[in-house]
Amino acid sequence: MVRKTKEDTQQTYEALLNAAEYVFCEKGVANTTLNDVACAAGMTRGAIYWHFKDKKELFHALCDRAFLPIEILLNEITSSSIDDPLAAIRQLNLHFIAQVTANTRQTKVFDIIFHRCEKTAEMQSFIQERESRNECMDKIGDIFRAAVVKGVLPPDTDIQIAVQINHAFLIGLVHEWLIDPSAYDLAAHAEVMIDAVLFGLVNKPPRKKISS
Repeated sequence: MVRKTKEDTQQTYEALLNAAEYVFCEKGVANTTLNDVACAAGMTRGAIYWHFKDKKELFHALCDRAFLPIEILLNEITSSSIDDPLAAIRQLNLHFIAQVTANTRQTKVFDIIFHRCEKTAEMQSFIQERESRNECMDKIGDIFRAAVVKGVLPPDTDIQIAVQINHAFLIGLVHEWLIDPSAYDLAAHAEVMIDAVLFGLVNKPPRKKISS
């Protein structure tokens, strides 16, 4: 037997993710079996089980690959002092939109996440379990907290709600755009749309409720 190198193993791993991306796009996540993915990759089911325990873990890996470029930028921004927190949020938002609109592979993965991932108990459990999502939200919260420290936002800004406003705007925007990408050029209009939301957050920030 020829011993597989680390590079061979990585190539197999990427090929399985690529095959999963294709089949999930065609059939939806719930209707896809691991055998479907193996056939699309031209491999055996054993090759899949070498890398992934089940379909949930495979889907998890596909999502992680899609979000990796955004998480890398977020880690870079939050690893040192943030001179302009709102510019950092703007940069992250633009980077997210660019990933969705400029990279065909990323567009497909986000379409799978938003429109081809049926709301089964298994998938809902997966979404709730994603620690990386919570970590990203916490780091974005740190950027908004830096904006308070810098005096860009008032001291009583409700950071959690500010994070949720920004997150809901991005997710809702991409979710709707992916239904019909031909409706308008999201990449061309991303800056003005993001600036409008950030303008609102700065000029009418969510405030903490005072308990009576």
